[in-house]
Amino acid sequence: MKRKPTFFEAILPIIVMLLLTSIGFAGYGIKIEPLLILASLFAGIIALRVGVTWEQMMTGIREKIDAAMPALLILISIGILIGMWTISGTIPAMIFFGLKIIHPSFIVLIAFIVSAIVSIVTGSSWGSVGTVGVALMGIATGMDVSLAATAGAIVSGAYFGDKLSPLSDTTNLAPLVVGTELHEHIKHMLYTTIPAAVVAMIVYTIVGFNSSVTQPGISEQTGAMLKSLEEMFTWSIWLVLPAIIILYGTIKKLPTLPVVILSSFVAGFIAIFVQGFSVKSVFLATVSGFDVIMVEKEGFNPETVIPEVLRLVNQGGMQSMTGVVLIALCAFSFAGIVSVSGCLEVLVNSLVKLVKSTGDLILVTVLSCITTALVTANTYLPLIIPGELYKETYKKKNLAAKNLSRTLEDSGTVVIPLVPWSTSGVFIAGTLGVSTFSYLPWAILCYTGFIFAIILGYTGIGIAKLENDTEVKESIN
Repeated sequence: MKRKPTFFEAILPIIVMLLLTSIGFAGYGIKIEPLLILASLFAGIIALRVGVTWEQMMTGIREKIDAAMPALLILISIGILIGMWTISGTIPAMIFFGLKIIHPSFIVLIAFIVSAIVSIVTGSSWGSVGTVGVALMGIATGMDVSLAATAGAIVSGAYFGDKLSPLSDTTNLAPLVVGTELHEHIKHMLYTTIPAAVVAMIVYTIVGFNSSVTQPGISEQTGAMLKSLEEMFTWSIWLVLPAIIILYGTIKKLPTLPVVILSSFVAGFIAIFVQGFSVKSVFLATVSGFDVIMVEKEGFNPETVIPEVLRLVNQGGMQSMTGVVLIALCAFSFAGIVSVSGCLEVLVNSLVKLVKSTGDLILVTVLSCITTALVTANTYLPLIIPGELYKETYKKKNLAAKNLSRTLEDSGTVVIPLVPWSTSGVFIAGTLGVSTFSYLPWAILCYTGFIFAIILGYTGIGIAKLENDTEVKESIN
């Protein structure tokens, strides 16, 4: 017969999961997926101990996956979209003309703006850091501008765009976990993200004014990037059409999946009739993404393309999204078992006793996300675990789910690049040539976001109540 777990039984699966991921993933570089499976097995033992049957555990897992399926389909379709936007020239064109606008007097500020634009367009912070980020660091080196400040601005901009882009995996995952709608989630994040961005840009502008520019113009590396992009793609006004479709769908709050598919379909036509790619290459790009070897222009040699451009254009496809989908499935398996066993309910009830106000709840959520990020060093777990823990509490406190999804991103998504032992921290430090601790103070948006989240929690500004939530009204109507 099923019984209520004790507090020790409830918290033990969480501790085991955190230990497995922190030691196994952060310490020994073991893949996160099998570690989550092991944590799920341990959670299953606790579930059996409190009287949960195997069938009930499977039901709990299925319920989590069933709820996640629409967003997982969107993630896969976004992989297609990125591949199509690349082969059509839409993403390369935005990168090309974005690089053109850089002014040496405002290199740090422009580093933030350009990185943000690229991340919004691609939905990838890593893509932004690994492409224009590298070029911007080259420019900063030639101008004798602070490399730590430039790297911090690049990271801030990359995660600003990653956070607000409807193409980002984390931006789709956060509302999925708590049960809110993507566009409502993005719009609600503006309350904390815009003030954080303003603070960052003010600091970067001051840094720019105090920097002595010794070498105006663009670096040799940036010039090589521009040349390669121009050799591979034809610039045309038609290239903005796929982006306009996404923008229109976002403004009109149309269903995400059909809008993404339509934009991809149009981009495919542009790739064929404007860029001259074969139908076979277009279909291949939907699965495995774009590759420079697909370019068959006379005189173009794929082997001469510099690595920075390869990192920029060799991307997309459904296969590029399998990693986040797999992690989500493993994490939801753990969450399903912990939830059906009653462990989550016991933990939340214990934590809620410490919460006296909305500000307290936001603060507890922020601390939970940061702790999970530091312990697991994983991009997705700081969203999934606290999201599962607190979503029912937010409902009971008459708070709309988008308050939780916003806080998850404010203190989860953008904190990960500040963790030196995380994959993001390692990647950024290695790619930009600046240590995590050096760029951390300058990655202003990555920590001012959760500071504003806490401030809003205690002041009540930008906090959506459940009975006033537009999502609730629409579902009722």
